[in-house]
Formats: sequence, C-alpha cells, structure tokens
Amino acid sequence: MNEPESSYEILEARFGQIGALGEAARVLTWDRSVNMPRKGARGRAEQLASLRRVVHEKTTDAAMPDLLDAAEDEVADDPWRAANLREMRRRWVHATALDGDLIAAMARADSECEMAWRGAREADDYETVKPYLQTVLDLVRRAGEARAEALGCSVHEALMDVYEPGARTRRIDALFDDIASFLPGFLDRVLQVQAGEPPPIPMEGPFPVEAQRALGERLMVQLGFDFEAGRLDVSLHPFCSGVPGDIRVTTRYDAADFTQSVMAVLHETGHALYNAGLPPEWRRQPVGSARGMATHESQSLLIEMQACRSAEFIGFLAPMVREAFGGTGPAWSADNLCRHYRRVARSLIRVDADEVTYPAHVILRYRLERSLIDGSLSLDDLPEAWADGLDALLGIRPPDDASGCLQDIHWYSGTWGYFPTYALGALAAAQLFEAAKAASPGIPGALSRGDFAPLLAWLRESVHRKGSMPASSDDLLREATGSPLGTGSFKRHLETRYLSDR
Repeated sequence: MNEPESSYEILEARFGQIGALGEAARVLTWDRSVNMPRKGARGRAEQLASLRRVVHEKTTDAAMPDLLDAAEDEVADDPWRAANLREMRRRWVHATALDGDLIAAMARADSECEMAWRGAREADDYETVKPYLQTVLDLVRRAGEARAEALGCSVHEALMDVYEPGARTRRIDALFDDIASFLPGFLDRVLQVQAGEPPPIPMEGPFPVEAQRALGERLMVQLGFDFEAGRLDVSLHPFCSGVPGDIRVTTRYDAADFTQSVMAVLHETGHALYNAGLPPEWRRQPVGSARGMATHESQSLLIEMQACRSAEFIGFLAPMVREAFGGTGPAWSADNLCRHYRRVARSLIRVDADEVTYPAHVILRYRLERSLIDGSLSLDDLPEAWADGLDALLGIRPPDDASGCLQDIHWYSGTWGYFPTYALGALAAAQLFEAAKAASPGIPGALSRGDFAPLLAWLRESVHRKGSMPASSDDLLREATGSPLGTGSFKRHLETRYLSDR
C-alpha cells in the first residue's frame, strides 16, 4: 500500500497542472498575435478567460493555505523545494487577492482591446481604441488595489510585483533618476562626436523579406537556437513566447531596412535561450520559471546590445549580410555596418531606439503609467503628456499617435507594471556581460568567430539554470556578479562604446 502523499507532493502536483494550463494559454496568446483572424477575437477572449479562471480556482483552492503551512517542515532540508514552496506561496498571495470574475473580465477586456489596438495603430486613431483601453485601465486599477492590500504596498508597486518580485518605487526611482540625469549630457557628447564623423554609408535595398528571414534563421542557429524545439514567425510587435521544447519567436520585416529585423531576431533569441536554459527538472514548477522579467529582459538585451552590437560580432556578421543581400563595396564593410548599429539619434520608437536613448523611452512609460494608475493623468490627456515627456527626455515630439502612445502593445493587452523591467534589464545586461568577460576573457574573441558557446555556458551556469531559486533579481545578480543591480556597469559600457572606442 502506497504511503499517503505529503503536503508538498500534493502542492507540486497541483502546480504542475497549473503550469501546463499556463503553457496552453501562452500558445493561444501567441496564435492570437500571429495567426488568428481579426473576427476570432471574441472567441479567443472567452477561451483565455476560461483558462485563467481555472488556473485561478486551482491556485486559490480552500485547501491551499493548510497545504502551504504543512509543507514548510517537509522541505526545510531541501533548498530547491524550499524555494519552490516560497514561490508557490507568492503566487497564492497574488491569486487570492483577486476573484475569478475579475480575472475573467480582465482576460476578455485585454483580448478585445489588443485587437482594437491593431486597427487603431494602423489607422493612427487613438480615439477608436481609447474606450477599450479605459475598460482595461479600470480593471487593472481594481486588480492593483486588491493586490496592494495583500502585499502591503502601493497600487503601482503591486502591479510591478507581478512581473518583478519585490519591485518597489523608491528603488526604481533611484536607479531611473540616476540614469535620467546622466543621459542628456552624455547624449549631447555622443551626438557631438558623431557630428564630426562621416555618417554611415547607406546600403542600397530593397532587402527581400525572404532573404531577411533566412538570415535571421541562420543567426538564431549560430546563437544556439534549436529549430526542432522552436520556430520564427511574423507579428505586429516582435516577441518570444511558448515553452521549453516549443519556443515561439516573432519579428517584423521592412523591405527598405533589414537592420531592425536582424536585431529584433537577435533580441528575441536572447529571450528564447533563457527559456530553453531554465532547469528542466523543475519545468512547470514556480521555481523553474524565470526569476523575473528584469532578468528576462537582461538576457535579450545582453545578446542584442552587449554581444551582437559589439565590434567583434559585427565583424563576423558583415560577410553574412553581404552574402544574404548581394552587397558589394564599402557600404557593406564591417566598419560601416558597425556605424549603422551604433548610430545614436533622438528617436521616436522604443523598439528601434539605440541603446543610449532606449532607457529614456522606458522611463517615460514608467512615469506615465504610474500617473495613469494613480489617476493624476487621464487617457484623454495621454497623447499630449506622452509628447511632453518625450520632449523633456530626448528633445523631440511625435508627429502622430502611431509613433507616440499607440506604438507599444503592452497597455492595450493588459500588461501594466512591465515597462520598468526593460530599463532594469538593460542595467542588468551590462552588469552581467561585464562579469561574464571577467570570468571568461575569451568571450570577445569567440564572438568575432560567431561562437556563442563560452558566453552561453556562463549564462547557463550563472543565470538560466538557477530559475527562481534566488529570492529576487538582486540576489541572482549578487551571486553572478558580486553586487546588486546598479548603474555603474551600464555607464561604463556606454562611455567605452560611444566615446572611447571611436
């Protein structure tokens, strides 16, 4: 006769089921963005709402508090199980703050608003999507207020905590204020240096989409992506989703400019490599998940910005680009390609921004989002506030809403509290890459040969395989680099790349 299951074993089985349902929801969400016809929005909203309701019911089952308490003694001597139990409790606290009806309503509103956003962005028609966004915002506020009461923090902090455990305004403000005070003067210096140099030589197009796709796939394989366990598709907004063994990467193409699609693919492949490298023995368990979205963003930005925009890697990339598009002459040299990828400008679009101005875009969204959540900013005033904020940070104003408040999918798909993780990820990427090169000095030379194995090995050991074993992103960074998140590595990286290495 089998011994009764322990409380921890019951919990592990339940969270395994919850994890599988979450995987199904991610695939449905991917399909919504890649394949689903526009008229499928309402049906897909109901499907996702039903899945989220089932997940919520399983997570908030009446037996859960007693199981969580009883399991404490059972896992005391097993660090991984203890960490898993800690993450289970964290998810339970978040889930019990909300009722099932609110979860379902949010899923429906998110899906319908995202589909409305697609048409509004294409037509540059903010007024069309604004009522949908207001519904989403109202529901997000309700969810944030409930979570804030459970966590003992502000409403915006509670929303950020969903994506970055322990994220708090005081800490983020200190980091962002430091960067915001550094960037304007640094940007002026970089632009002054660039003004004294010849501009990059244009590479003549067009650049066929199929050739761009083939180049992107070659680069993904070079980085270590397994196409028997993933795929590359097209979406309006590049992203990475899916699950280990079935990782979905998307990008978008412009026949007049291949440079952005290449870097979008490399960026999303960084996410994909992290997903693939998470501890397989803890798949579908909370401890086997990414530590937080700041860590996730650090992995994509480390690959794209730190590694793939390095002079070493661009020296490897340039011949591949020439071959892909049949380019000849000095415009297709590694030096010129490097100048294209290091060109700094006061840009309107976040996903196309250079790494100097990128944090300013994120800081703008963080500040606007917090104001929308606390009610000091209305959706009626969002377009003008966006333009004013971008003007203050970068000295430019968007000419329309499509290049302003309609450009990002996040708010329209219900993703509130996520934006800070982009800039936090940029800071962490610089800190991790600096530590990786110190631990493995051969990494730059390997990148010049297109060999990502040394870098990936360090990331697997120092970040990926740890999942959510560390209690926070700061704990993970302390273990990997010796320090919590700071701004020093990022500033040193920018100073070296854009002022010293000219």
